[in-house]
Amino acid sequence: MDHKNLVAIDIHTHAEVSCWNPFDNYGEEYDRAADKYFRSNRRPTIAETIAYYRERKIGLVMFTVDSESKLGRRRIPNEEIAQAARENSDMMMAFASIDPHKGKMGAREAERLIKDEGVRGFKFHPTVQGYHPYDKMAWPIYEVINAHKMPAIFHTGHSGIGSGMRCGGGLRLEYSNPMHLDDVAIDFPDMQIVMAHPSFPWQDEALSVATHKPNVWIDLSGWSPKYFPKQLVQYANTLLKDRVLFGSDYPLITPERWMKDFEEAGFKPEVMPGILKGNAVRLLGLDGAQAA
Repeated sequence: MDHKNLVAIDIHTHAEVSCWNPFDNYGEEYDRAADKYFRSNRRPTIAETIAYYRERKIGLVMFTVDSESKLGRRRIPNEEIAQAARENSDMMMAFASIDPHKGKMGAREAERLIKDEGVRGFKFHPTVQGYHPYDKMAWPIYEVINAHKMPAIFHTGHSGIGSGMRCGGGLRLEYSNPMHLDDVAIDFPDMQIVMAHPSFPWQDEALSVATHKPNVWIDLSGWSPKYFPKQLVQYANTLLKDRVLFGSDYPLITPERWMKDFEEAGFKPEVMPGILKGNAVRLLGLDGAQAA
């Protein structure tokens, strides 16, 4: 990624539409509920998302969410996203998503995606994937990520997916309590853990884990910055200024809206460049140094 020519790096964007696989409408009610929750129905292709970010000179990390075991929905191929990243390597990186229920077979896939496809990190969504992050069934996949000293993004806090559905779509919010990542951070110290989103209703737990464990980061995706809890802004301005990251959750939130509101959300001018790009440069190893 040619980060010097980018105005920012968005660490959290979603692949929404596969051009390799036919559309899988199974479980589409989760999409409709999310559309209502986020007041957005954008479903761009991978190529459309890349063109959108290239026009704005913003780098992006893109991933899907493999929830095949819990939701029964066919995932967008990790290989499709990885190929797009290779073709746009000046401004894009691919993270992979592997359902933790796949255990050792998932670990084999993770190894292959790193070595053969150039994947640079991983994405987990405990609520949608239906597991506690500290569950030992995920250990084989974590071991691969840790061995390669790669980052892994974990959804934390409330989930827009399932919101408003009968019984919340059967999805358990408790799986995404950031405190569950404390054990993971201890057992896998070379895996850089990114806690995604303001972690409502567990914001203080997220700040505690990130302050205590130096391999834990926070991305600010999924919310407009004008709604951030005041303690999140306080820690981003001080103790965690080197481990807070810009993320939008595109296409559910656009980077334009996020960045506009970011200007007015109480962040110190001296920490804003790090949040927008500098911290991601270190996390992703774009400056040649490994995040520590």
